[in-house]
Amino acid sequence: MKKILILYPHFPPSNLAGVHRARLFAQHLPTFGWEPVVLTVHEDYYEEKLDRNLEKLLPSTLRIEKVTAKKLGKKRLIGDIGLRGFQSLYKRAKQLLQKENFDFLFIPIPSFYCALLGRRLHISTGIKYGIDYIDPWVHSFPGSEKLFNRHWFSTKLAKLLEPIALKKASLITGVAEGYYQSVLDRNIHLKNIVTGAMPYGGEVRDHEIVSTLNIEPYLFQNKKDIFQFVYAGAMLPKAYLPLEKMFQAIVANKTVFEKVEFHFIGTGKKPDDEEGFNIEPLAEKYGLWNETVFEYPARIPYLDVLVHLNIADAVFILGSTEPHYTPSKVYQAVLSAKPILAVLHSASSAVQVIKNSNAGVVLDFNGENDTDLIKENFVAAFNNFLHFKNNFKKEQINQSLFNEYSALAVTEKLAILLNKVVANK
Repeated sequence: MKKILILYPHFPPSNLAGVHRARLFAQHLPTFGWEPVVLTVHEDYYEEKLDRNLEKLLPSTLRIEKVTAKKLGKKRLIGDIGLRGFQSLYKRAKQLLQKENFDFLFIPIPSFYCALLGRRLHISTGIKYGIDYIDPWVHSFPGSEKLFNRHWFSTKLAKLLEPIALKKASLITGVAEGYYQSVLDRNIHLKNIVTGAMPYGGEVRDHEIVSTLNIEPYLFQNKKDIFQFVYAGAMLPKAYLPLEKMFQAIVANKTVFEKVEFHFIGTGKKPDDEEGFNIEPLAEKYGLWNETVFEYPARIPYLDVLVHLNIADAVFILGSTEPHYTPSKVYQAVLSAKPILAVLHSASSAVQVIKNSNAGVVLDFNGENDTDLIKENFVAAFNNFLHFKNNFKKEQINQSLFNEYSALAVTEKLAILLNKVVANK
């Protein structure tokens, strides 16, 4: 067995979405000849609410090393867990790499600052390292064009730090190619580096385990005379325009949606803020709030999300005006065996996942300047979905194709890349 150190500051019982990337890689890597050790920050230093049920999803044999971090303090001057745990993570990683025979260091980001640990540890120990882009690092946030505001500084700092972190990297991966292609374009010296795109994979075992935990739905209850959609996950800044166009279509055709509800879960401004509504203002603007549209801003535990997917009639997936964005929630939606209605950028890899697996209906558009297409065609897409739903059976999902997107298959892609990297002298 070759040995890999996965350095990621959040891990179960953290309820942040990124933990599942590291969790599922760690679960399946032994199948492909790699022994994982996870290095993370102890949960006592996390900001978010803990979800102890997530620990039940971890392999009993998985070795997890935990370190301390700087506490938040009353004024929360530094919130990022990667920064607060930077020195502790570096110290423990160096100890592990010097004492044990590790073949590779793998660092999913964010936290983006942890990417700097890769180069630093490469210099001090000689270990080969790779960076996995769960989100793009250099990124234009709404408002980042305004001089000297927080987003402007974040973008400038990212452009400064990213090439430093990646200078000695041996591997760059991402949820989709678009997450790191601009990195290669900006850093010409990386043109010969090993790269690979690996989407979030779906894990059947998660759905099997949730059925044994007796978790009851608590955000809403199933209504026999109402058709209920669930959207679960963060709301991206560049997803609001597609959502507004969709709301405009609903308002213009209210009788079509008279007995339809859209429930948005975990879409708030902060993970634990139950009052941080992001969808409500837009829904109120169009008179849809608490009639057609409902929002529960705080993030709820991952397994609780699966419970609410199970009682819903269908899954709603909303993409972004950015072509590289690939919603990880697609894979869980397919595994929930509920029909899917999606509004996605045409270039998103999720479009083909849904269509080819015969799991739902997609309304796709070509970016920010094409969002009027959503307003014009959403009703037609919804009617197509109703026809699809009326004939939908779990057995019709193309399981052999969807197996390509399983967590096991995705991890195999990573293992192939790792083998290639360690074989390179």
